[in-house]
Amino acid sequence: MTNTASTVRTAAAVPLDQLLAAVRELRIGGRWERASVLLDAAEVTDPSARARLAVAAAEVSLESDWFGGTSLARARLDAAEKAFAGAHRHDRWDLDCLWLRHDYLGLVHIDGAFRPGPDGKDPKALAALRSRAENLRERAPDDVRRGWAEMYLGLIADNLFAERDLAPGHYETALRAADSVEPADPLLAREALRHLGDHDHDHGDHARALERWSRATELGAGAGAVPGTLSQQMLLAVLARDAGDEAGAAALAREVARWAGAIGAADTEAQANGFLAGADPTAPPPESGS
Repeated sequence: MTNTASTVRTAAAVPLDQLLAAVRELRIGGRWERASVLLDAAEVTDPSARARLAVAAAEVSLESDWFGGTSLARARLDAAEKAFAGAHRHDRWDLDCLWLRHDYLGLVHIDGAFRPGPDGKDPKALAALRSRAENLRERAPDDVRRGWAEMYLGLIADNLFAERDLAPGHYETALRAADSVEPADPLLAREALRHLGDHDHDHGDHARALERWSRATELGAGAGAVPGTLSQQMLLAVLARDAGDEAGAAALAREVARWAGAIGAADTEAQANGFLAGADPTAPPPESGS
């Protein structure tokens, strides 16, 4: 018997919405390379469809950068700009949000490490990013997208301006937006609960943090968000250590490191290994000027 490689071609076209739904599941599952290959293999003639594919490819690459430590998103975002310009589309909210997320990542993750706070960063760049997030909130086409803009306003306040007192209000608004649709948006709710729990933890309310972080873990897992769920499990390991269960905390962190390494989520793997070495991934950002 001889095995030969072959390409299967079918006469049936795959609806674009179905293709993008499959790509989304691969993306949030940490299968970034497979998602990119699938998008690149798609053949479309309509300029608007081409723009949607390019935006989806940029989002895949951005999440690879976020969790996997790659540097792929900038080229994909530039390609999306070109595709979008050729499509004569007027609503570019999703693409602008990806640029915001990309630029936020560049300001908070520097030289391979999480560097929160405003120190050493261009104040004009920080102010411009916040202004862009406010603009996204104002022109969001629906409640969930408005909630994502609120989420990033909270992250910008928390991690770039070190305005810890302002951020929770944005997260609460994002959580309400997630719950305003039926069914609720699990990924937005997960993100909001994750960061609200961080503030609970900083304030010493570990019971409330456990409630929020456990729910965030459940929502992420239910949505198929593998890298996000692993990063959420790290927070549960933190609470186990806080409660004096070092053996349980270490066991959970070792499994997170193992799983994250297996899927290429390099940043989460490094965080888990740092935790095992004694680091606290939930240490609050330093105050500005400190």
